[in-house]
Amino acid sequence: AVAWYRDVLGLREVPRPSNFVTPVRWFEIGSQQLHLIPVEEPDVVSPRHFALEVENCAAARASLAHRGVSLRETVPVAGAERFFIADPDGNNIEVVQWLRAWDE
Repeated sequence: AVAWYRDVLGLREVPRPSNFVTPVRWFEIGSQQLHLIPVEEPDVVSPRHFALEVENCAAARASLAHRGVSLRETVPVAGAERFFIADPDGNNIEVVQWLRAWDE
């Protein structure tokens, strides 16, 4: 999963604090972070997910498809273009482009 988030999604891995003893891998997503926690077995598949906002959903679709990532279309949301992907462990990730401001 570390290689997938780094090489396929292009996220930058950042060092975790030296006093953080759990072998978590940290990635930077803008001003936020994604923490990958190693486990023996993946969690049961569920609808939970996080979303990555992109500037151009069509370009994101093309780039991810070119890298061999399976894309899943989903229920449309007013004011957004979106689709889902899954990481190697089956965790759902929404890729979304907001076409209008939240307060409209």
